[in-house]
Amino acid sequence: MKDLSLDTYVDYLLDRGHIVKEVTTELSPDLEIPSVIIREEKNEPDNILLFSKIKNHNNFIGISLLLNTRRKLRELFNVNNDVELYRRIISGVESGGGKVQQVSSHDFKIVQDFDLRRLPFARFYNNERSPYLTSGIVVGLDVEEKIVNASIHRLTPIDKDRLVIRLVPRHLYSIWVNNAQKGKDTPVAIIWGINPIVLLAAACSPPYGVFELGLVEKFIGVPVKVFYEDDLPIPVDAEIVLIGKILRDEKASEGPCADILLLYDDVREQPIIKIEKVLFKNKDRLYAHYLVPGLGEHRILMSIEKEAKIWRFVSNVVPEVKAVRLTPGGGSWLHAVISIRKNTDGDAKNAILAAFAAHPSLKHVVIVDDDVDVDDPVQVEWAIATRFRADRDLVVISNVRGSTLDPSCIDQSSGLTCKVGIDATKPISSGWKFDMVKNSVQVSYNFRLLRSREGS
Repeated sequence: MKDLSLDTYVDYLLDRGHIVKEVTTELSPDLEIPSVIIREEKNEPDNILLFSKIKNHNNFIGISLLLNTRRKLRELFNVNNDVELYRRIISGVESGGGKVQQVSSHDFKIVQDFDLRRLPFARFYNNERSPYLTSGIVVGLDVEEKIVNASIHRLTPIDKDRLVIRLVPRHLYSIWVNNAQKGKDTPVAIIWGINPIVLLAAACSPPYGVFELGLVEKFIGVPVKVFYEDDLPIPVDAEIVLIGKILRDEKASEGPCADILLLYDDVREQPIIKIEKVLFKNKDRLYAHYLVPGLGEHRILMSIEKEAKIWRFVSNVVPEVKAVRLTPGGGSWLHAVISIRKNTDGDAKNAILAAFAAHPSLKHVVIVDDDVDVDDPVQVEWAIATRFRADRDLVVISNVRGSTLDPSCIDQSSGLTCKVGIDATKPISSGWKFDMVKNSVQVSYNFRLLRSREGS
């Protein structure tokens, strides 16, 4: 790729056989555009969606379904299979990160008399209170240590120059706490509209102090080009940039908003960002990237690094891991199916324990043999039906930390829960008794279609 703009990324997908589907009906970002995205992902997920007419927002073009399938993900990384993908991700995250490339010029204009409420933010589901942003990268700075972090957060406008941010206790939260303890606000830049590889890098969890956007160079060999504004590195390929500060001592109510499990998250008091400057790319119309909570793009961004870690951890305890899948029904977060080749009957249980260690939010894991397709829930259920016996193959771990997203937790505030592992692999000494029947003959044949029986 020549750069990390959305235009270049769309051209990249077009060259690989994807189709851009332009919606020409004027639609509102309040439920209408998300409704179309939900329907189109279900029916034609490999397309890219454009919305050329956003109601009351003539200067914007909506875009969605950018990185919602594994096919798009593999093509972005230019790899042939999941194992190559996992190795690339793990290598990048654990190498200490790559570099960003500083440039001396950019193509942005300052927006005068801005009002955040005039941006085309979306309301995705019925019971959400107001429009908000799901695909914005927040670049934050520790003002004394000069540590820079990039991460993705929900952002809801509450005034013309203020947003409330959902800030979970991870790296940006630590930076905000460190700055607040010194009596200082946290400088941030919010990036909206860029190649989704940059979003994926921001969704990863390298060690504290490693700038996530440097991972892009490790992932695809193209560095993020940045200029600096108020000591913040800002990608030149972004469409929209909001610059301001997370206030150290002001909060507002955030939510209800949808989460990855397609549930409404709790309403909480969360920090406020005061925006001081808005930059638009110097072009006639800007992309507004719509990432619908709980759909493919959300699940890919949250899950793929976790899948890679599960693959590595389980590979350390079994001869071969054929496939790992954080499944859609578990929000690509709580449930996993792992296909392995084993040497002994204890390998599957070791794989269960390794998976829980790799991804602490994991709640249920099913281990299957390498003849079972992890993407086919019917085959997985078949393996459980024919190869699993509860008194022998069930692993239950009580009173252990899981995910605070899970409403069925013993204590949702801490994520305390019970975890289950299912060994649905066949015994080593079983012979043919547990094998799935097959018909491997390939036949060519002619046919005709009958609209009705002859003579009827």
